Amino acid sequence: MFEIAEYIGIIAFAMSGFFVGTRNHLDLLGVLIATFLTALGGGIMRDITVNKIPFTFSHDYPAIIVTSVMIILIVFKFHRRNSIENKALFILSDSIGLISFSISGALIGIESGLNMAGVIAMAFLTAVGGGIARDVIINEVPFVLKTGFYGTIAILLGAILYILDEFYTISFWAITLLFFIFLSIRIIAYYKKWAIPLR
Repeated sequence: MFEIAEYIGIIAFAMSGFFVGTRNHLDLLGVLIATFLTALGGGIMRDITVNKIPFTFSHDYPAIIVTSVMIILIVFKFHRRNSIENKALFILSDSIGLISFSISGALIGIESGLNMAGVIAMAFLTAVGGGIARDVIINEVPFVLKTGFYGTIAILLGAILYILDEFYTISFWAITLLFFIFLSIRIIAYYKKWAIPLR
């Protein structure tokens, strides 16, 4: 379950990072860094936090997947399209990445024996850590700090998965159901412009 969620997240966030890099008119190296940071940065931070060798450094697939996604997007000239971040493809890929990485982060936290706060932190860090690092290096306010229903998704997923594990009801089907429920919530929240009010 962890690897399935991890691979889906890597593909989706690689696309997301590529689109953000091209939107900021970065050169090839800049787009490459933005793509790799978005897709792999959160997972690396998560694994270091729980004292594990980062998944990216112990498996060849993550780097191959990110490189392949980037090559495909360049071949089909997605880097020449304007306002791609507002298109359905960007929104869907970013949302899938968010949900998948939230799930994989929570599962790692549970596997590591963390309490609820730790599991939530791992879900949040995996889901948004790479994006925050990417936004910082391109001198932008991190996206997660500008929308109220982005990081919230990761927090809620982490809490729910922890509770399911406590009651021994966590399963492939439960995780699949949560994936589609929260993917729908994220997409609806984007188009309805849901946000947590400041006051």
